[in-house]
Amino acid sequence: MKTKLLFVMALAATMVAHAEINPFFNYKNWKTPRSTYPFNEIKTSDYMPAFEEGMRQGLAEIDAIVNNPKAPTFANTIEAYEKSGQLLSVVASCFYNLTSAETNDELQQLEMELSPKMSEYSSTIRLNEKLFQRIKAVYDQRDKLKLTKEQQKMLQDIYDGFANNGANLSAEDKLTYKELSAKLSRLTLQYGQNVLKATNAWTMLISDEAVLAGLNDDTKKMLAQNAERKGMKGWLLDLKPTTYIPVMQDCDNRDVRRELYTAYNSRCIGGEFDNTQVIVEIVNTRLAIAKLFGKDCYADKSLYKSMAKNKENVYKLLDEMRDAYMPVAHQEAEELQQYAKEHGLYAQLQPWDWSYYSKKLKNEKYAISDDLLRPYFELENVKKGVFGLAKRLYGLTFKENKNIQVYNPEVSAYEVYDAKGNYIAVYYCDFHPRDGKRGGAWMNDFRPQWKEGRKNNRPHIVNVMNFTRPTDDKPALLTYDEVRTFLHEFGHGLHGMLTQCQYASMSGTNVPRDFVELPSQFNENFIDEKEFLDTFAKHYITGESLPQELLDKMHASQNYHAAYACARQLSFGYLDMAWHTLTSPFEVPAGLSVEEAVLKFGNKAMETVQLMPIVSGTQMETAFTHIFSGGYAAGYYSYKWSELLDADAFSVFKAAAKKNGSIFDKKAADAFRTNILERGGTEDPMELYKRFRGGEPTIDAILERDGIKAIIVNK
Repeated sequence: MKTKLLFVMALAATMVAHAEINPFFNYKNWKTPRSTYPFNEIKTSDYMPAFEEGMRQGLAEIDAIVNNPKAPTFANTIEAYEKSGQLLSVVASCFYNLTSAETNDELQQLEMELSPKMSEYSSTIRLNEKLFQRIKAVYDQRDKLKLTKEQQKMLQDIYDGFANNGANLSAEDKLTYKELSAKLSRLTLQYGQNVLKATNAWTMLISDEAVLAGLNDDTKKMLAQNAERKGMKGWLLDLKPTTYIPVMQDCDNRDVRRELYTAYNSRCIGGEFDNTQVIVEIVNTRLAIAKLFGKDCYADKSLYKSMAKNKENVYKLLDEMRDAYMPVAHQEAEELQQYAKEHGLYAQLQPWDWSYYSKKLKNEKYAISDDLLRPYFELENVKKGVFGLAKRLYGLTFKENKNIQVYNPEVSAYEVYDAKGNYIAVYYCDFHPRDGKRGGAWMNDFRPQWKEGRKNNRPHIVNVMNFTRPTDDKPALLTYDEVRTFLHEFGHGLHGMLTQCQYASMSGTNVPRDFVELPSQFNENFIDEKEFLDTFAKHYITGESLPQELLDKMHASQNYHAAYACARQLSFGYLDMAWHTLTSPFEVPAGLSVEEAVLKFGNKAMETVQLMPIVSGTQMETAFTHIFSGGYAAGYYSYKWSELLDADAFSVFKAAAKKNGSIFDKKAADAFRTNILERGGTEDPMELYKRFRGGEPTIDAILERDGIKAIIVNK
């Protein structure tokens, strides 16, 4: 007995010592501002013990729910389930944010090791029959319970989450589902890591500056700095957006554009980081999971919670937009082909030619270009403008707090307050590309929002981008598209910051995929409003406001190649749906390699919206992280769905501006905030939208905004 007591005391002492070393174990007592992550104290070696302890605690909390002798109630079952796994959530939020924004070989290896453990943990809970029986017991009496709308929605979501993740399967099928889920988790992780590694692996050193004719001085300086950081002399091209976009748009050397295009669009096709076989295994695994649930295809299983509801409505949207936009898109392509011919390109226009000649034609038509606009979009001014927009619409102010620790010195952290001075959120922003950061731009949370008694636990939100870096002699000067991207991701951020929900799983951006893009795409609309641009678009040297002449040209050009842009997005949506509406496993036809079969399938899926010739050996699907590792499987259409919503929503502000003279309409902003931004996933999204708008959206607003309706009417 004494020996056992000594052992227990020693074990307790060890755990206390470990807790002092591992900051995650003390997360409830962090002394950081607003209980933010103490990034300076967190070591890579802290993650695995914290994950393991978090999983242990989470399973113990589930066992406590299951073994509760009292009859199942909303409080002792549904709310208890909602609150379980807090330590695991804390460590996972930190870890997975960093594996996207600040990763390294050690973290990537750890991510691979954690993948089967996390999959096992999730499956163990999802397939716990006794837990599901308690949830079902509460669900079956839901009509008799006096629940709020949010509680009703959470109960429905939790029940559906279990039912659609295997709770009603047979014991044998549960085991199969568990194995398939673990396999899928491993495959999607491998896919994403392959894309990042392939992107980082490719470079091309240019030793003759003449080869880079057409590029502006800022871009060439950036490329020279790339080379310098690698210990090279010359100009180093890579596949990051800050290189790829300006080279494709501005480099006069067609061979350089072709080589860069080919490298970018052949990432993960064969070679060390091949994703073609991974794609086949992912889609077949997803299909196998769908079949377990009695569904014909993966889309049938995944769309049940969406606004679209089913694949037929998705295709209805894609087809309706294709039929409206493609005739105009073909006109745009024909015009650009003729323009290229007039400027010496007698061959057929190729994909690496589109951006180059498109920019030149746009500049000739409207005398507008990024080079003219960049000086007015200095990053710090843009930031003030974006923050100022949030103040004008929603009364928010952003105060930088340098005492909040950050995961990289480039990251800035702010405390956010409402119009009454009440603390609302912590906001992190991370603007520039790094080797440890994946491409693209996104929003996430380090901590969600939820209420506990009278305490409203406010969220910690992060925006991550890959914008143009400053050079030795100039600050970061953004392109028009980069400013738009900032507004987009900040719209997601507002959705996360302004949320006012009872439960974490219902708050912020925890909404269907085809609804989550509404706040972000809605926010983009302000970039074309003079009243907004006048608040921040100042020349970084002279302080001069963006001239009216440039504003007029921007407005005149805003629908330039809108049909082409739509066709491009539709092609991604069709590709996604093609892979995820397969009703039988994908098999490589005889005589074809897996690489050839995958590329052929992708080309077929996109053929009705294809405007450029297909380039042998290239395809975007092998680096299409959104659908193969980013959670948008059978959901990429949501960008166009949300675009329809955002155009319809912004028409309320446009109408108010005509009536009241200001796009910053307080009444409309309050309605958008109250019905959309604050409500998270607490109700059916269409009901929330109709409450804001007064009715369901139509395609009319987007056709009008993109100038398509005018073209149709004139014809």
